[in-house]
Amino acid sequence: MALALDIVLWVFVGVLTLAVLALARQVGVLNQRVAPAGALMPTTGPKVGELTEAVEADDLAGTAHRLGGPSPDDTLVLFISPTCPMCKALLPAARSLAAAESLRLVFASDGFDAARHRAFASDVGLERFPYVLSQALGMRYGVSRLPFAVLIGADGVLRGRGLVNSREHLESLVESWRTGVATLQDYFA
Repeated sequence: MALALDIVLWVFVGVLTLAVLALARQVGVLNQRVAPAGALMPTTGPKVGELTEAVEADDLAGTAHRLGGPSPDDTLVLFISPTCPMCKALLPAARSLAAAESLRLVFASDGFDAARHRAFASDVGLERFPYVLSQALGMRYGVSRLPFAVLIGADGVLRGRGLVNSREHLESLVESWRTGVATLQDYFA
């Protein structure tokens, strides 16, 4: 009888040990999910707070646009690609954020196949926004991965930039501008 109780107790201790390990794992997963994460800013390219140089680029309709430098509006430039599924998923959030924050929204790519970009813009409803193709623009801001966003103030000063994979990342650019802290990582440091 005592042996049976010992076995039951050891089984119970084993089950409790597994439950604690499972809970510890879930706490780690939850910590990663709710940890504040802003747009990942690359180390190359212009720094937040620097005055940007103007770059002239034509949109898909052939209209010239001046990006960077002083302008009438604060501008959000979102670098995208027709082959990037994350870019496509981020488009509604970018449109919504630009409307809520009264930002001029410009889509950009360094792609060469203008017909493919026109088809993509038509498929996802970007006809009313400027969509420029410019390698020089991407190189100027250090774009290495997509989707990538650049926030430029009306005064021409770079307010934020970085790799953005969610609405929260896009919003972090605006928040960094409001708080005067270049990145969320700098804020916590």
